[in-house]
Amino acid sequence: MKCNLYSITKPSDDWRAPIIHYQKQCKQFGTTLTIKDIINNDIINAQKISQKNAQKSYTKALLPYLAGDINISLHPNGKMRDTFAFAELIKNYNKINFFIGGAYGFEEEFVKKTTSISLSLLTFSHKIAKIILCEQIYRALSIIHNHPYHK
Repeated sequence: MKCNLYSITKPSDDWRAPIIHYQKQCKQFGTTLTIKDIINNDIINAQKISQKNAQKSYTKALLPYLAGDINISLHPNGKMRDTFAFAELIKNYNKINFFIGGAYGFEEEFVKKTTSISLSLLTFSHKIAKIILCEQIYRALSIIHNHPYHK
């Protein structure tokens, strides 16, 4: 299985250690977990103009990556799932793409092209959301492979 996590954010080393930990843990299940932070001048400039412009720039930057067996976006209005339902959602796919929007979230056009989920009713920083999502991917893989981590 290949899991790609695309995030509209500047690269940062602050969150690397826990992410690297979960990337290593996923390998035991034959899963590669790749993180790609995306930021460019179009996004930076659009965020200075308006929410609508920012969201359009996120869509433009992320559309080329909508090539997985399933594409999952993190969205406040997405379906909340427990860990077992999350494991069920991803278990039959070989290539899964996850998307975390920028500061202004996704435009509806992008969300409609994905399966949207919500991690919580709370709002998390990109760093925290990435760590939570990576841990949940590892936990879901543990459930799928009957590994005792989840217990």
